[in-house]
Amino acid sequence: MRLGKRLQYLHLVVLTALQFPVMAHGESLAPKSTGAAQNSAPNIVVILADDMGWNDVSYNGSEINTPNIDHLATQGVQLDRFYAQPSCTPTRTALLTGNSPQSQGIYSPLSKLNPKGLPLAQKIMPQLLKEAGYQTYMAGKWHLGFHTPEYRPTARGFDHFYGHLTGGVGYWDHVHGGGLDWQRNGKTLREEGYSTHLLSREIERLIVQRNPNKPMFLYAAFNAPHLPNEAPQAAIEKYSHIKNPHRRKHAAMVSELDDAIGKLMATLKSEGMLENTLVWFMSDNGGLNPSAAPAWQVNLSQGLEDWFGKPLPNKFLEFVRVNTLEGGSDNLPFAKGKQSIYEGGVRVPSALYWQGKILPGKSEQMVTVQDVLPTILNAAKLNLDVTDSREQFHGRSQWLNLNSTKAGQASDYLVSGTDGQAFYRFPWKLLALKSGEFELYQLVDDPTEKVDMSKQYPQRVAQLKQALQAMPQADSIHVPMYKNVMDIDFFGGDEDRLPWSEFVAD
Repeated sequence: MRLGKRLQYLHLVVLTALQFPVMAHGESLAPKSTGAAQNSAPNIVVILADDMGWNDVSYNGSEINTPNIDHLATQGVQLDRFYAQPSCTPTRTALLTGNSPQSQGIYSPLSKLNPKGLPLAQKIMPQLLKEAGYQTYMAGKWHLGFHTPEYRPTARGFDHFYGHLTGGVGYWDHVHGGGLDWQRNGKTLREEGYSTHLLSREIERLIVQRNPNKPMFLYAAFNAPHLPNEAPQAAIEKYSHIKNPHRRKHAAMVSELDDAIGKLMATLKSEGMLENTLVWFMSDNGGLNPSAAPAWQVNLSQGLEDWFGKPLPNKFLEFVRVNTLEGGSDNLPFAKGKQSIYEGGVRVPSALYWQGKILPGKSEQMVTVQDVLPTILNAAKLNLDVTDSREQFHGRSQWLNLNSTKAGQASDYLVSGTDGQAFYRFPWKLLALKSGEFELYQLVDDPTEKVDMSKQYPQRVAQLKQALQAMPQADSIHVPMYKNVMDIDFFGGDEDRLPWSEFVAD
């Protein structure tokens, strides 16, 4: 490293030590010594937002104010080409395994009725880190199976779990699909409070009460800003200038999430942990909004709303209407959003922050959610053999690429959505649509997918089709759609069954 670069690095380290965090309330706290060795294995914090779109963070130009997320992006490495899966369960599968969700038989969000979950033979991140001596904590949304105890978080490597097992819950009532879904380590909790605030409080408690002589892994999987659109009134009023009521509430939910991330970082600082903690922030998929749905579905939902009003008399149709019309996210300049294979469904905000270890900057390297686990293991020097291992993971460690000015090799990447599948061999992207048609895009020159080049490059289409078909894809573990229609996974609402933490499979 040249002398000028070293001086710049030292200057930035001093600045970041003084600056972080940007807090929602009050001043930043002075760090305190824990007595733990500074050269020990680093703490690892993974922060996962739920349904946050590309243009839902202010560092990407959004009208939503996200100073704490912005700080992670501007004082760490802003991952400008970070790719998730188009929906929640597949992304969580790839994140925790380093492997494609399709290889695990997971193609879409798991229903509450699904008897299976993330395959038990697959060892996941908390198990690997626990074997390496970490204490492992999770707060938030699991959504990887729960019908039998062995699928639940504390059986998959987490020492502590607080949050909910299913998909979206009501922010105030904590109900999913008719059942209360809020617990701590298997015990049902009936707590009053807004879920983002409750998760923030638990995260602070876990950090403060950790064993300071062991490294910590914290998986903070917030359910915000997933539907339903619910936020404290004071937070909504801050965005009174936004005319669209769904976007207004969505903005408030994102702001509450940003405040929680600021408090998390403030706690790390007050505990003297920042210099030895790797923090990775990401969204689980593109944001939800009407552009992600087919035009016929939008027109039908709007027509039913105009005719019957809100809510619709049929619960399934109401579920479709809400998910079609009420998403308030923004994925511009990319097309479509959640559940879609176009860029708006998969290219999401992400940043990697490690005070004193990572130079601030923007990375154009293609990084996928499958790369997170091998990258973390490599960065923490827990297993140096994973850097380019195709045997252990489908993903690839990008640690060296993120600390370099040169882009490195990206892994082939497969995503599955409601509109088909997409195969990435960067910079090329092949879309295999459910209509039977194929589209081809060159993402460096055409990141917003305006020019289909499939007719211009038929040989490349054929090559990528063959590579897509060779990707590992296991039989689906999902239940038939008709079962979900008969007992819909509604977010929030009245209870009509036992809490999900007390569910016992037949």
